[in-house]
Parts: sequence; structure tokens; C-alpha cells
Amino acid sequence: MTTPLTAIGLDADDTLWHNERFFAMTQAHFAELLADHTEKDHLMDRLLAAERRNLPHYGFGIKGFTLSMIETAIEVTEGKVPADVIGEILAAGRDMLSHPIELLPHVETTLATLRDDFKLILITKGDLLDQSRKLAQSGLREHFDAIEIVSHKTAAEYHEIFTRLGSGADQGLMAGNSMASDVVPMIDAGGWGVLIPHGLTWAIEHAKAPADAPRFAELADLGALPDFIYGLTQA
Repeated sequence: MTTPLTAIGLDADDTLWHNERFFAMTQAHFAELLADHTEKDHLMDRLLAAERRNLPHYGFGIKGFTLSMIETAIEVTEGKVPADVIGEILAAGRDMLSHPIELLPHVETTLATLRDDFKLILITKGDLLDQSRKLAQSGLREHFDAIEIVSHKTAAEYHEIFTRLGSGADQGLMAGNSMASDVVPMIDAGGWGVLIPHGLTWAIEHAKAPADAPRFAELADLGALPDFIYGLTQA
């Protein structure tokens, strides 16, 4: 076995189930609410800037996104945003927190295939309550040996998780839809980083593919992951 993989990490949002499309739908509604005050493109630029600015304070997730929408609405209206618009934004945030979970293709078969041979770890970032809710509704909890809900996905975080729950990051693989969060930091930690693209990806999760990284791969979908992993371990 040339690559003794022992633990497989999997992202949750937009890797196991749909997520970003609910943000896109809410952003479209947000633009409609503020249409009398600014153009949509400008509004989205201001919202993204607010999200970047607020990440250190609110972290990742719907609650921080909702607060960033409110802050942006106040900014673009110069403090004149109507109370009913604020109410609509808050309602949209609550709707996002209760949206039903819809699994992406190949999820259950992939997890069932891998779980007998590898330790499976769900590694997701965001609000603890919301991520726990989504996991419970997904019905996937039984497939995982461990659940890690973290504030940030960094090389140090991956090194700690795969050392504590596996046999080290060098014998671990992380798969997900974010180059910035799932791939690059895992490779920096010494493991495999596998990108599984999703049609919608938040701008903050974009990053350049690692150059000349032998432990980087990109797959068409999650269904291709078992063959890729067994190809590594049986080479």
C-alpha cells in the first residue's frame, strides 16, 4: 500500500447536501427589497464586503449572513431602511434556518462503501446549532465515526483533527467543494485534498488550485470518490 490512508474527512454544505442555493435565493430576495435604493450588482458587492468584514466577529453561517444583510441595508439607504424591510430580512434568515435538507447525488452509497474500510469524519464549519440540525435531518449521522464542527478550516485544525481521530494528516484525505477550506489547508497539513465542485460556491471559498501538489485531485462528483481512494490504497 503506497498511500496508507486511514481516515477520510468530508465537508457537509454543498458536498453532502445543498446549501448555497438557499443563500442565492435569499440574496435575490434581498436585492428586490432594496431595489429602490441601489442596483443589484452594487448591493451584492457591498454585502460581500460586509460578510468579509464580519467573519472574524460572527463566523460562518446563516446568522452572520443575516446580520451582514441588515448592516448592508443600513449602509445603502444611509440609515433610512424601513423597519418592514428589516423585518423581511430577519424573516428570510429564519426561513434559511429551517430549510429542508436535500442530499446531493451519490452521498449515501459513497458513505456506505467507505465506512467499513476507513474512519469517516464529518468536518464542517459554521453555527453549531444549525449544522447539528442539518446533520440530524440528513439521516447521515450513523455513517460517521466522528463529527467536527469548527470555526475555521486551517492546516493546524486539520493536523489536530486527523492526529486525534486518525493516524495523522499524512494518512488522511479531505474531500469537499471548497478549494479554500477543504483542499488547500489539508494539503498544507500534509494530507490529500480532493475538490468536488458544486455549481454554486460562495466567493469567499474561492482559491487557486495548488500548483504542483501531488496530493491534489479534482473529481466530477462524490460518486467518483471511492474508486479514487481505493485506487490510491491498492496501487
